[in-house]
Amino acid sequence: MHAVSPCPLLSDSSSPLIDWTTMAAPREPEVIRDKAAMRAWSRRRRAEGKTVAVVPTMGYLHQGHLSLISAAAAASADPVAIVVTIYVNPSQFAPSEDLATYPSDFAGDLRKLASTGVVDAVFNPPDLYVRGAGRRAAATGGAISCLEEEEAAGDGHETWVRVERLEKGMCGASRPVFFRGVATIVSKLFNIIEPDVAVFGKKDYQQWRVICRMVRDLDFAIEIIGSEIVREADGLAMSSRNVHLSREEREKALSISRSLVDARTGALKGNTDCKQIKNKIVQTLTETGGQVDYVEIVEQESLVPVEQIDGPVVICVAAWFGKVRLIDNIEIDTRS
Repeated sequence: MHAVSPCPLLSDSSSPLIDWTTMAAPREPEVIRDKAAMRAWSRRRRAEGKTVAVVPTMGYLHQGHLSLISAAAAASADPVAIVVTIYVNPSQFAPSEDLATYPSDFAGDLRKLASTGVVDAVFNPPDLYVRGAGRRAAATGGAISCLEEEEAAGDGHETWVRVERLEKGMCGASRPVFFRGVATIVSKLFNIIEPDVAVFGKKDYQQWRVICRMVRDLDFAIEIIGSEIVREADGLAMSSRNVHLSREEREKALSISRSLVDARTGALKGNTDCKQIKNKIVQTLTETGGQVDYVEIVEQESLVPVEQIDGPVVICVAAWFGKVRLIDNIEIDTRS
């Protein structure tokens, strides 16, 4: 177990950890599993004059998730009713990915949420997809099996939400079904919960931008808040997948955040050539045992790749250490 606190080197782009024990008395959130009951709950809260804020998660919660709850609690001057979703979404996993081994600890998640004293409800549905006749999938580790077989059969779920340009490149290049699955399940959650506010972590930078664009284009009346990355004391971005890293792999994975810090420091000192920056990051990660998926430098909102840093950009990295795929990023604005 590693101590957790903001990484000093990244503190200006990271979210502080929350000591909930000094802020609120523990309070058990209501667990809701039925879609109609969830929708009715939200409507009652809104009728009471409350702002409904949702924090979508796939569970196995850590301090990064709790920082999203802090952002949700501060989302409105009106009283806020906070819903945390815990649902491992099968449609964002390809058949070769880690759906079956995705970590789960629902009882532990509830204890952490209760400790905040501010979470009102947990939406934990058994399945959010229409299944073909005779093919209801069995739960595996709290998740539902991949939908590709049912989609091919033609009588199960077949309606998908795509954000066509923003989902390409970076994570979308190596995980072609990922953002289709994310946009679809978030749309479903929004339709069920009917929130006023939704909070997403900026560690999943491309995902956050995809959701922002989807909300804009489909006229969801929802404010999307991007919450800053929370890091462990040594700089590793918090992730539910970190539990799968061996001690040696975890030590090597620190090269991600360190290379991002070096890149930002260099850019602010005038080294703004993106090709040179990317090549150095790739070299650093490779030399420390990482298998690089991508290193990209893109404009912050459009995610269009740039050749020179002369405005607000974000450096996004994905790399494998052992069997664990890690992502991280750092925002840079040389104008400030």
